[in-house]
Amino acid sequence: MKLSRLGEFGLIASIQRRTPKGRGVKIGIGDDAASVANCRAASLVTADLLLEGRHFDLRWMPFEDLGYKALAVNLSDIAAMGGIADYAILSLGIPPRLDSREIDAFYRGFQGLADECAVALIGGDTNAADQLIVSVCVIGHAAARPVRRSGARPGDDIYVTGTLGDSALGLKFLKRRARSERPRLHPRALIRRHRRPTPRLAAGALLAQNGLATAMIDVSDGLVQDLGHICQASGVGATIEADRLPLSAAYRALCAKDGIAPALSGGEDYELLFCARRKDRGRVEKLPGRAGVAVTRIGVCTAAHRKVAILDASGKALKIRAPGHDHFRR
Repeated sequence: MKLSRLGEFGLIASIQRRTPKGRGVKIGIGDDAASVANCRAASLVTADLLLEGRHFDLRWMPFEDLGYKALAVNLSDIAAMGGIADYAILSLGIPPRLDSREIDAFYRGFQGLADECAVALIGGDTNAADQLIVSVCVIGHAAARPVRRSGARPGDDIYVTGTLGDSALGLKFLKRRARSERPRLHPRALIRRHRRPTPRLAAGALLAQNGLATAMIDVSDGLVQDLGHICQASGVGATIEADRLPLSAAYRALCAKDGIAPALSGGEDYELLFCARRKDRGRVEKLPGRAGVAVTRIGVCTAAHRKVAILDASGKALKIRAPGHDHFRR
């Protein structure tokens, strides 16, 4: 059904009918504001804005995947603080050209991840817009003391969960496919990593609860750039060993001339990048069995203030052409 026929309130009613109330929700969708239980004395709050043509392209991003990813990128911020997500608020600017079935698919993807992570959708807003605009706010609480970017010290080990560069390569292949340039091998795994990143909530909570992470961030804008944020906040430098970077089998098979560039600066992997004391190596290395994701030690924090060095196998510093994503840089 066309949204012009369904109308704003028909759309809201449709969403309300299909949205479970959720844990801790006293008043959900349908009133002027939601009423929810506070799990702790303080809350973790994050928000993200996704703009059509800037952050996603509907030519290669299905609506259901877009809904999933819109929530996933916010849950990743909660994970990076060592938190547990509780509630989500979703607002949409919707172009009249879209059909209600497309918006239904978006909510199906969003709600699917919300159910998986025990997150309750408690409200939001809708409006007409020239392009699709997605605004998500997630409210959660810290599993223990929130892990910030500012706690790293010289000598701390640097780790990353999962693998790096898959999302950037997946996006590259999607753009190539839109231009009818077919790759020799099908990069299905890489495309899925771009469309449906996994927020590392379990790993983040375990790192916080066990006091293992001295500093943490999620890899949204590229490893080098996000590590730079930790270095700046903590007043440290960092040395990364390029041959330690965790690369997936699909990445190694398909990266060809790109080498390690997508892993260093591609962005949108939404893995956790964290620092930990050297004496805790044994405890950190036991994390994968409990968190369900691999953890790789890739470098060490140094006293070289705010500098990030990438070393090759011979110990020579590599030049980094693109440090990472910047919303305002062309």
